[in-house]
Amino acid sequence: MAMLILFAPSCGSRDERTASEGELVIAAAANLSTAFAALGQKFTERTSTRLRFSFGATADLARQIENGAPFDVFASADVQHVEELERKGFIESGTRAVYARGRLVVWMPAGSGARIERLEELADARVTKIAIAKPDIAPYGRAAVEALRARGLWEAVEPKVVYAQNVAQAAQFAASGNADVALLPRSLLKAGEGSFIEVEAGLHSPIEQAVGVVAASARREAAHAFIRFLLSEEGQRLLESYGYERGANVSQTKTP
Repeated sequence: MAMLILFAPSCGSRDERTASEGELVIAAAANLSTAFAALGQKFTERTSTRLRFSFGATADLARQIENGAPFDVFASADVQHVEELERKGFIESGTRAVYARGRLVVWMPAGSGARIERLEELADARVTKIAIAKPDIAPYGRAAVEALRARGLWEAVEPKVVYAQNVAQAAQFAASGNADVALLPRSLLKAGEGSFIEVEAGLHSPIEQAVGVVAASARREAAHAFIRFLLSEEGQRLLESYGYERGANVSQTKTP
């Protein structure tokens, strides 16, 4: 399951822009859909480079890159998939960078009858369905399972788990009433839309998120510019506003 978002500059005809600038295609983990929508608009305003995002589960996107999908940048929800693609020659060597650390939360939509204050309450009878992204393809799903195991809850809650293809779909399951709660990235939540509790970061492996330029990209200059913007002070402040913590490779260079 993937979502596509296109950003284009506001001046000039579409044909002129396509001919002169082309389009930068970014494969991005589903947890980035809200934050990258805002970041993409900022980047396009500054560079006039048109962006197209393909959002999905990290493992699915990595598989598409190996199969020749025409992406220019890969923004993963973990480090491992970018490292593996770099080792295989699908990510340009030296472009890999950790741009953010994600936070995991338990989200209760406004219409949910389940109101919990502690992770342990997920085992209570009033919680009947728990939406989690598939842990084998989605790093936030893997972190959710790790946290539940660390608290000794997994055996009790596993029968309640509804698996989603990615975190965006997990959020949809809860929002539509097909789950009482969802374990999600903090970045997907919007003010006034239900409530949440934060999962202790120490209960799961750090959710370090890495990015890299796809080796087959025909727009490497623009791809490098996007990553510089992502790592810049402005880009990092924007990510922080969506609930991310700063990445380990924050650049001190000027934004494009």
